[in-house]
Amino acid sequence: MSEPTLRVGLAQDRSDVKLSLQAPFRLGDRVLEPGIVEARAEAGRVSLLSAGEELQRSTRIILQPAGEASTFVLHDMTVGVDFHWEHEQDLVFAGSASLDAHNNTFHVVNEVGLETYLQSVISSEMSARCPPALLEAHAIISRSWLLAQLRGSARQGDGPPEPETVGDTTRIVRWYDREDHQHFDVCADDHCQRYQGVSRTTTEAARLAVQKTRGVVLSYGGEVCDARFSKACGGMTERFSSAWADVEMPYLQAVADAPQASWPLPLSDEANATAFILGAPPAYCNTHDRALLDQILPELDHATTEFFRWETTVSSEQVRGWVKDKIGVDLGPITAIRPLARGPSGRLIRLELIGAQGRLELGKELEIRRVLSPSHLYSSAFVVRPEEGPAGLRFHLRGAGWGHGVGLCQIGAAVMADQGHVHTEILAHYFRGATLERRY
Repeated sequence: MSEPTLRVGLAQDRSDVKLSLQAPFRLGDRVLEPGIVEARAEAGRVSLLSAGEELQRSTRIILQPAGEASTFVLHDMTVGVDFHWEHEQDLVFAGSASLDAHNNTFHVVNEVGLETYLQSVISSEMSARCPPALLEAHAIISRSWLLAQLRGSARQGDGPPEPETVGDTTRIVRWYDREDHQHFDVCADDHCQRYQGVSRTTTEAARLAVQKTRGVVLSYGGEVCDARFSKACGGMTERFSSAWADVEMPYLQAVADAPQASWPLPLSDEANATAFILGAPPAYCNTHDRALLDQILPELDHATTEFFRWETTVSSEQVRGWVKDKIGVDLGPITAIRPLARGPSGRLIRLELIGAQGRLELGKELEIRRVLSPSHLYSSAFVVRPEEGPAGLRFHLRGAGWGHGVGLCQIGAAVMADQGHVHTEILAHYFRGATLERRY
């Protein structure tokens, strides 16, 4: 097997974009000098212009780098789509830019080698200033996840999209897997892996981490592992089936984010989960070392300061509105939020919302997070305390962790690396039974 070339979706369904060529690029048989070009959707095709002059109009326009150092800037690229950190940013990319017409819009696709892509991913998901062991571990899991997706066997699809109604209870169990994109291999955002271009590859350590682990993947039973990761597990990682399809991945099981659990198990037990979430047990990701966090987290994540344990309060009417907007069901004023089932990390995988006009059973973890927030709750590992006040009924949520919790805990792994653990020890801790294998 040789190193794959990837098609990474940078922007989807755009009517126009602006790119700055920072070095010469080839457009067919001509060479474009550095400068600004604009692309516009025009009646099922893409029109490329420079200073008002149309350079080409086609269903696919490809800008090829004229040299190894040629890069381009994509202006106003949306980062963190649908999450609380969503914003627009100008980002620099290596490789080619393909403008692909789609209906009356177009996609911007970056064609780039997998190893170059990984240098950006490990410096976008976490900071390029992380300890080398974390960067090496992340290069391996990001490469593993990607090769598993390209192979296709890891794609489980989304959960049933339509609610089921029985009596006055609406039931919806839905999960959102990494999207199976039709027009490119992966997207550049959190839905797949953060890929924020060469502007994020800022240290020699990031380049060396990818070079040192070139072609190395996690393997289980002869297959490349569908390696997953989240920002902070909250003390205990989650099993695969709690977040996605009802299949078991032996290497994606619940693991204490510590040398050993110092709390009662299992956390699927409501009493144990409540004590765990209301407490602050020792764990790798339970760190308040601001200097370390500033070092290991990308700038995008610096605003999030409470991730091991977090709190928020939502009103009955807010929850009612979110359910109506996102599920299409009006439950009336929400009178209770009741846990139905938890995974082994304490994350809720089934939840009941009780309203004056009906009931709603929700699952899995991301659907619960999505419905109880304008965007997403940090995680579904939370306990609920109702509060009556002058403004009516509110629900106080105390939660643990940031993300789905499956696989590698990014902050926990970074702390392990800071404590002197090497990348093989980090991977062995989070992916039990998996082995390392060089594929190319």
